Amino acid sequence: MLGLAISLALVPALPPMPAVSPSSGAGLMLIAQQMVIGTAMGFAMRLTIAAIDYAGEVIGLQMGLGFATFYDPDNASQTPVLSNFISLLGLLVLFSINGHLMILVTLAESFNAIPVGGPFLAAATWSNFAHAGAIIFSSGLMLALPIVSALVITNTALGVLTRAAPQLNIFAIGFPLTLIAGFVVLILSLSYLAGPLVELFEHGLRSMLGYFVITR
Repeated sequence: MLGLAISLALVPALPPMPAVSPSSGAGLMLIAQQMVIGTAMGFAMRLTIAAIDYAGEVIGLQMGLGFATFYDPDNASQTPVLSNFISLLGLLVLFSINGHLMILVTLAESFNAIPVGGPFLAAATWSNFAHAGAIIFSSGLMLALPIVSALVITNTALGVLTRAAPQLNIFAIGFPLTLIAGFVVLILSLSYLAGPLVELFEHGLRSMLGYFVITR
């Protein structure tokens, strides 16, 4: 229903469509082509969301909360709670910058940049999408880097403390201290995450059309 509503809203703003019968062979090819283009555009934006999810998983793993999972109905799987929290934060940032409206504008603009019935997409298009998967790891690690660095320092200090005082039970004090340090740094870094998240979403919006290469 949402897809149908968006389609009806975008129809008046679209350029004239080619006069091709949808039930003909050419019409079916155009439908298949548009479905592939739409899926690729959604995949480009989904990569940015996956990068945020990956950052949450890395943070939870370093804090020792990798076992704390939450059922995610969107992915129909168990998701770490911190990953779910960071993802919700990212969605709030996306809505705060009207990113959902930008996505609709980009979708409408795609019919001008990639006309229906126009030239086929070049092979470089799919190569661009294949290489774009690196954004999940690079951007995700950059988002998690401040907290991961603080936890590495905490674990190093605990290791030095264990060597200096072997009678201390590292398993009894290490886990609580790691959790406390992780949550403290996470709280302090929340106010600074908006900037990198906005840049990540802007990159995702640009990539929705930027990865496509039209044959001439």
